[in-house]
Amino acid sequence: MQKLAIQGGTPLHGEVRISGAKNAALPIMCAGLLTADTLQLSNVPELHDVSTMRKLLEQMGVKACVRGGEMALYGGQVDKPEAPYDMVKTMRASVLVLGPLVARFGEARVSLPGGCAIGSRPVDLHIKGLQAMGATISIEHGYIHAQAKRLKGARIFFDIVSVTGTENLIMAAALADGVTVLENAAREPEVVDLAHCLRAMGAKISGDGTDTITVTGVDELHGAAHRIMPDRIESGTFLVTAAATGGSITLTDTRADILETVLEKLGEAGAKISASGDRIHLEMNGRPKSVNVRTAPYPAFPTDMQAQFMALNCIANGSAMVVETIFENRFMHVQELRRLGAQIEVEGNTSVVRGVDHLEGAAVMATDLRASACLVIAGLVAQGETVIDRIYHLDRGYEHIEAKLSQLGANIRRLK
Repeated sequence: MQKLAIQGGTPLHGEVRISGAKNAALPIMCAGLLTADTLQLSNVPELHDVSTMRKLLEQMGVKACVRGGEMALYGGQVDKPEAPYDMVKTMRASVLVLGPLVARFGEARVSLPGGCAIGSRPVDLHIKGLQAMGATISIEHGYIHAQAKRLKGARIFFDIVSVTGTENLIMAAALADGVTVLENAAREPEVVDLAHCLRAMGAKISGDGTDTITVTGVDELHGAAHRIMPDRIESGTFLVTAAATGGSITLTDTRADILETVLEKLGEAGAKISASGDRIHLEMNGRPKSVNVRTAPYPAFPTDMQAQFMALNCIANGSAMVVETIFENRFMHVQELRRLGAQIEVEGNTSVVRGVDHLEGAAVMATDLRASACLVIAGLVAQGETVIDRIYHLDRGYEHIEAKLSQLGANIRRLK
């Protein structure tokens, strides 16, 4: 099993290019199931999750051609509308094949998903939505089995905001008979990026980016070309890392408009930030100030940045409260941060972080994707060496992270 060894104490300096967004690429790859033509994607990140999704699609009969950040998906010969457990267990996003398969082929057999152990993320919203559109669904031996001659447009209200639920039902509705209205829909930029791609394929979608999305079904979709949006969480992670280490970095191929709450919190911490075009520059002089954060669905503060800001608060001046409202089990990194000398108290969904003068390097273990990034940040500010185990979580969501950090001056290496 691979590990990362980090020698802390070096501020980050320089320029780094931001990769395409994992959370946009995965649903958009599933959109390739909606057409018999070729979907041509660019700015696709080289990540373990993207590779897993490609293998899952290939197992169904999709032909995939990958060259660097380019990916061509041809869905004209799909003959097995099934997502088996051995493919789905490592990645919850696999459930995103459910809607497209039922919409185009009238049938799907998809294993109940696995993924990061950060809390309950039920698929009942996906199932209820498809049932409202006329699908017959049963759960048999750990598999969702869905059937429908053709899905029908429906009015669907989400009890809780669900990004993957919204994405699954947008794709299902694209080929349904009639109009589907999704209320209390997710507003995340990745949902908007999926809608952009589907419109390029001939779908009729409006309201994406708001909490009410309207989809008018069409008989078929065609091929298209689409560029995956930049990864806002990778952008935020590098900015927080630079702020925590007292560095000065410039991000390229990114977008400031989808990072407003993160940039606002970094400003509260004392960072000087400027943005122009596809570039964001951050400069940090001195020790950061503690900042309170409370996670909530977009456009509020993202749950996927909670752990990174907790790492920054560990060495900040003052005390801060971190409140997690999305996932009930997303403080597993706290125990590992304490091994580095952090002072954190947890009660329910709230953590109180008291900043200390310095952290000390130690052996720690990653528990999920964003917790891994949190430990990298903590290791980069700690005195001495920090060794992070189980970094396969990192490879699921950060493209070549140690190479990018090295080019910014970090002393970081991968141990095999």
